[in-house]
Amino acid sequence: MITSRNEYTEYLEADRISLSRTSTLKALFLDDIWKFQKTMRKLEFLTNCKGNKLHRMLVALSYRKQQIKLGFSIPINVFGPGLSIAHYGTIIINSGARVGANCRLHACTNIGTEAGKSDAAPQIGDNCYIGPGAKLFGSIEIGNGVAIAANAVVNKSCYENSITLGGVPAKIISQKGSQGMLILGYKIPNE
Repeated sequence: MITSRNEYTEYLEADRISLSRTSTLKALFLDDIWKFQKTMRKLEFLTNCKGNKLHRMLVALSYRKQQIKLGFSIPINVFGPGLSIAHYGTIIINSGARVGANCRLHACTNIGTEAGKSDAAPQIGDNCYIGPGAKLFGSIEIGNGVAIAANAVVNKSCYENSITLGGVPAKIISQKGSQGMLILGYKIPNE
């Protein structure tokens, strides 16, 4: 969670690296996902660091418009630094979910709660890859370096690190994990 201006710039830089974005005019004006992620981080900064209320409201309005345009329902303060949203399209995240650093997220994913429980959302570790169409729900925990295969339905915790989950319901299908599937924009301390 962003708690200072320094963390805000660190998160932005980690996201930029994870997305493989350069500082070109095209990226600055025509890259909707990068614009979305920058707006999300700015809103997190303004919300968590007691920014100007009017400025925060204007950024929140811009953020909402971008979510509608891209098909996202992503609340603030869910993702750690190094987020990489691969494509625009339906992505739904519950505000109670927490995802660590260096997450690559694909379209048509859903990270939600158990039916009828608004606070029972997944807690996902660092360096995770979430494939297209993956669904994660309930009060579950996912370890570090986990790859979640396309269209997997994860409804049970998996504390093991560096494995691949796939299937309906998801189970361990490989010992490979997310290595080679991510660009690590954020250097995790003690790793």
